[in-house]
Amino acid sequence: MRTTLLAAACIAAWHGSACAQPAKAISDGVVRIGFLLDMSSVYADVTGSGSAAAARMAVEDFGGTVLGAPVEVVVADHQNKPDIAATTARAWFDTERVDAILDVAASATALAAADIAKAKNKIIAFSGPGAVRLTNEACSPVSIHWAYDTYALANVTAQATVKRGGESWFFLTADYAFGHDLERDASAVVKANGGSLKGSVRAPLNTADFSSFLLQAQGSGAKVVGLANAGRDTTNAIKQAAEFGLTQGGQTLAGLLVYINDVHSLGLKPTQGMLLTEGFYWDLDDATRAWSKRFFERTGRMPNMSQAGVYSTVTHYLKAVAKAGTDDTDAVMRTMRETPVDDFYARGGRIREDGRMVHDMYLFEVKRPEESTGEWDLYKRVATVPGDEAFQPLSASRCPLVKK
Repeated sequence: MRTTLLAAACIAAWHGSACAQPAKAISDGVVRIGFLLDMSSVYADVTGSGSAAAARMAVEDFGGTVLGAPVEVVVADHQNKPDIAATTARAWFDTERVDAILDVAASATALAAADIAKAKNKIIAFSGPGAVRLTNEACSPVSIHWAYDTYALANVTAQATVKRGGESWFFLTADYAFGHDLERDASAVVKANGGSLKGSVRAPLNTADFSSFLLQAQGSGAKVVGLANAGRDTTNAIKQAAEFGLTQGGQTLAGLLVYINDVHSLGLKPTQGMLLTEGFYWDLDDATRAWSKRFFERTGRMPNMSQAGVYSTVTHYLKAVAKAGTDDTDAVMRTMRETPVDDFYARGGRIREDGRMVHDMYLFEVKRPEESTGEWDLYKRVATVPGDEAFQPLSASRCPLVKK
C-alpha cells in the first residue's frame, strides 16, 4: 500500500533554507521510502502496522515534502520469507523508483534485503531486526542498524542477570539468524562474567507448542532459561513456561528481546521481576510521553523501541536529504553519518563506520501488579547504559569497512 503525504508549507525548523529548493533536486520528483514489514505473522505486533504508522507520522511531522518534492511511504508484507524480501527490494529499486528502505522486520529478511541494497547502492536502515551480523559480516556503505542489536541485548540483560545470581544458563533459541546471534552473544557475556552454560535447544520460527523444549530446559538444572527469540514466540514460551511451573521450580526466565507489546499482552503477573533491555520506553521523559501519546491516539497502543526507531530513522533521513540538497545515495548517506541523531529517541546518537547507530540503552525490570498505576505502566528503569558500553566496540568489529 502507498500513502503520499503532502503539506502546504514546509517546517522551517527542520528544512531550513533547503525547503525552498525546486523538486528537480530530487531525481524523479518524488522521494519514496519503503518498509518491508511483517504485517500478518509472528512479528506483526512488534513491527507491522505500528511501524508503518510511525513512518507516516514522521513524514507528516516533517511537512510531507522535502526539497519541494512529495514524500511517499511504500509498505509491503514480506511474510517472513527472505526470498520475498529480496524480490520486493529489487523491484522497488529497479522499477518503482524507491530511494531508500528504512526498515525490514526480522533478521533473515533484513539480511536478504541488505544484499540487494548494497548491489543497487541504495540506503537501507533497520529498527526491526536484531542480528548483530548486520553491522559485522553483512555491513555495507549504505546500511544503518538503528534501534538495537543482539550484542546490546545480551550485553546488558545477561550481565545484569548473572550479577543477580543467575550464573548457569540454558537457551531456548529461535532457529534462524537472529536467534543464533542472540544465543552466541549472550553466551559470551555469561561466560565472561563467570557464569556457565548448561545447554540449548533450537525451536522453529512461529512455534506454537514449546512443551518439548521447555522440558529440556527444566531438566538442564540451569538457574536461568534464556529466551533467544522474539514476538509471538517469546509470549508463547513465557505462557507455557508458567504452565510448566518453571519459575515455581526455582528457574528464572530471561527474555533477551522482550517488547512492551509482549509484557502488555501477557500481563504483569507472569512477567513481574523480569529484566529486559530496550532502546526506548514511552514513559522515560516528557518528550517520549508526548510523542507516544500521539502514537497511541493513532494506533490504540503504546509504541515499542522498533516503532519509535522507525520514526527517528525517517526523520533523520529526510533531514539529510534536505541538508544535502539531493536524494542521491552517496550524498545523503554521507550527511546522515556526519549529522548527530538528536531527538526523543536518541540524544547525541551517532552513526559509526560499521553502520551502527550508537545511543543509550536501558535496563528495565517489569513491575509487580501492585506497583503499576495504569494499563501501560509496566517498567521501572534499573540503569541507563551509555551506547559505547552497550554496543559492540569497534575494536571487536568484523565489518570490513572498519579500519583497525
